[in-house]
Amino acid sequence: MRHVDLRSDTVTQPTPAMREAMYRAEIGDDGYGEDPTVNRLEEVAAERMGKEAAVFVASGTMGNLVAILTHCGRGDEVVMGDESHIFWYENGGPATLGGIHVRTVANAPDGTLPLDKLAAAIRPDNNKFPRTKLICLENTHNRCSGKVLSREYSAEVHALGREHGVPVHLDGARLFNAAVYLGIDASRLAGEAESVQFCFSKGLSAPVGSALCGSGAFIQEARRWRQALGGGMRQAGVIAAAALVGLETMVDRLAEDHENAQVLADGLAAIPGLDLRPEEIQTNIVICRPLAMPSDLFLRRLAEHGVKAANYWGGLVRFVTHYGIERADVDHALKAVQAVMRGPE
Repeated sequence: MRHVDLRSDTVTQPTPAMREAMYRAEIGDDGYGEDPTVNRLEEVAAERMGKEAAVFVASGTMGNLVAILTHCGRGDEVVMGDESHIFWYENGGPATLGGIHVRTVANAPDGTLPLDKLAAAIRPDNNKFPRTKLICLENTHNRCSGKVLSREYSAEVHALGREHGVPVHLDGARLFNAAVYLGIDASRLAGEAESVQFCFSKGLSAPVGSALCGSGAFIQEARRWRQALGGGMRQAGVIAAAALVGLETMVDRLAEDHENAQVLADGLAAIPGLDLRPEEIQTNIVICRPLAMPSDLFLRRLAEHGVKAANYWGGLVRFVTHYGIERADVDHALKAVQAVMRGPE
């Protein structure tokens, strides 16, 4: 049986070039700042984001948490979307480890935070309120079907933040997907944010790691928080080498994932019993709702045909295209869904 894993782009395998680079990586002790491959990766990552500096972290969750802890103090408040990855899937880290209050604003279906609601969420200066110290955006937006925040919208949020003296952190786990979709350099989406995190381990296909980028002073302080969270690493050049290959060779091919996602969405929309809007798909995430059965049953039956997808929330199912998924895999997945929706012969 053919097996197709569409649960997430985190299931990608390293490319042959990555495995070779990992094997041959020049390494040192990153705790002393002496791993040349990590140092090179941080330089390249900062350059790609248009920032002064970067720090290599173990995951996107760690990168986001380090950023929030660096921007905010205990008792401060961070404003983010109610559908944001930080709010849903990062285990309440700001509150648990930083004593930082999270205030949410309802995301629009396109992943944006309406500017009037965002402005209203910024606290006035009053000793009865926590101080608003940070705004978090997400691009692309995971729970909004991989939607892309435009450069113009991002600039409006940054202008709002500057007006109120509140910096912006960008959770750009899939920022290169957004850049490829818009046909612009990723630095143009990240440039005005005071900090940005992006992942090597999703569409770029490296086995592990993310980068947190910002000003030199910000990253110097962020390194202290990385250490406090147990994120200091030693001969990390072994994994940094794969991340470097991802940055150098895997960005442009994200367009292939977007094309496969569109084919998948169009095919799913043609199958009776599924609810989705294929014209709204922008990047590599397709979310649909099975109408004839619960999502967990749909997924169990789909797995019997060798296809894995993710049980999302509220009866929704998520499919994510990525490196290693070819058009034939998409075709197989569509045939499997058709068989599930037809039911037993």
